[in-house]
Amino acid sequence: MALNKSMHPRNRYKDKPPNFAYLASKYPDFQKHVQTNLVGGVMLNFKDPEAVRALTCTLLKEDFGLTIEIPLERLIPTVPLRLNYIHWVEDLTGGQGSPRRGIDIVVKVPQKTLLMDALKEESIVYDFCMCNPPFFANQLEAKGVNSRNSRRPPPSSINTGGVTEIMAEGGELEFVKRIIHDSLQLKKRLRWYSCMLGKKCSLAPLKEELRKQGVPKVTHTEFCQGRTMRWALAWSFYEDVSVPSPPCKKRKLEKTRKPLSFTVPGPTAVELHSQISSISSTPTQTPSESITVWLEKILTDLKVLHKRVPCSENELSLFLTAVENTWIHARQKRRERGRQLREVPRAQPQTAPSLTPDTSSDPAPAPDLVSDPELATDTAPAGTAEDSTEPYSDGKETKEQKDTESGTDIIMEASNIEEPKQESSSPQDPPSPSTAHHFLFKCLVNVKAEETDVSVEMHWVEGQNKDLMNQLCTCLKNTLFRQVTKPTSP
Repeated sequence: MALNKSMHPRNRYKDKPPNFAYLASKYPDFQKHVQTNLVGGVMLNFKDPEAVRALTCTLLKEDFGLTIEIPLERLIPTVPLRLNYIHWVEDLTGGQGSPRRGIDIVVKVPQKTLLMDALKEESIVYDFCMCNPPFFANQLEAKGVNSRNSRRPPPSSINTGGVTEIMAEGGELEFVKRIIHDSLQLKKRLRWYSCMLGKKCSLAPLKEELRKQGVPKVTHTEFCQGRTMRWALAWSFYEDVSVPSPPCKKRKLEKTRKPLSFTVPGPTAVELHSQISSISSTPTQTPSESITVWLEKILTDLKVLHKRVPCSENELSLFLTAVENTWIHARQKRRERGRQLREVPRAQPQTAPSLTPDTSSDPAPAPDLVSDPELATDTAPAGTAEDSTEPYSDGKETKEQKDTESGTDIIMEASNIEEPKQESSSPQDPPSPSTAHHFLFKCLVNVKAEETDVSVEMHWVEGQNKDLMNQLCTCLKNTLFRQVTKPTSP
């Protein structure tokens, strides 16, 4: 019953589908057609015409007090579908709770006309007409040859009905056009003309035909039940009738989108908590607070705008605005940066005066900065050219270069240059996310403790591409975990 939630709101079967077990216990004629599956559920074979007929007759008797007989060789209507149609006609005529007079096209008339011959001798003004026209133009179309999308699954129910009920020259399109042409002569003899359609592709050309004929009031709808879709078209020549709005194009409600998330295991969270003093002078009380501070540090390095926002008692929240993509292809960027650093000619450092006796007229040779970058960063004094080239070098750049040269694959690393320690609330923080007018996306990050672990969730707010948020989530996770595995400086 996949489409039942989109049935007409007054349809009694919308939220309460037929109870086959109850109906089988009450109606013996229906009971002989039901089957019990392995888990005890009651099933009906919808490809058996006798079973379909038994269901229709049973529902009409149980829910509407109607006793009918339907020949097997005739079209067997499904009650939920026809009830959708009736409720829509009620909406058209405003007839809910009050009697209305209508016509159901079943009267035998000459083939070239439909309504004209049935109404030519009457002067009664009817409120509506209903019609379930023959859907198919020939036998091949009735069997789905060249008319059914190959990607669709085969029908789940049998197609009953006589030739005159399911086939007509030109199919449903030409059949409904004949009703339209009759209505142009009858006009206000009926307040609303309507037809049900079996193919969505018939709807647009029929609406165009009505537009060409200058019909003032036109509307349409769709009927959803079980796994079946049907469409309906209605038109009127009365100016004073109210026209129900057609269904919105996006019929199905968008499902609640699950947030992106990852979990920081307990031991990892504890280790990050113990390292918090390396990036913040403000102590944190819990691992979840420390994870939040680490995330703020990473986001600052990535130039992602962020600020803390109010949240529930047991979690911390950050509102993020990503203005540019700074987290993708970081490994290639790191390699390129290392290549550039190796190619830049570096000035020789100024050596301090020797405290030992000079044993040679020539000065001691300066260390080779290019061949031994680690020695260079250890010995270069403040204020030299080395400082202006690498203001934040502390020896870890060499480690990253070695990783790069050895081919170590570190996925989506954001930055390999550490900034001086500063609190997240310092004046150097990026501007507030709310001030960014042009952005890639905005999201909300929630950090909360779950027993010994810490959970991080990213909720989409708005933006251009959700894949970018997915990439940033991966970057944040990898950078956090890499911090634990990175060797600490002595």
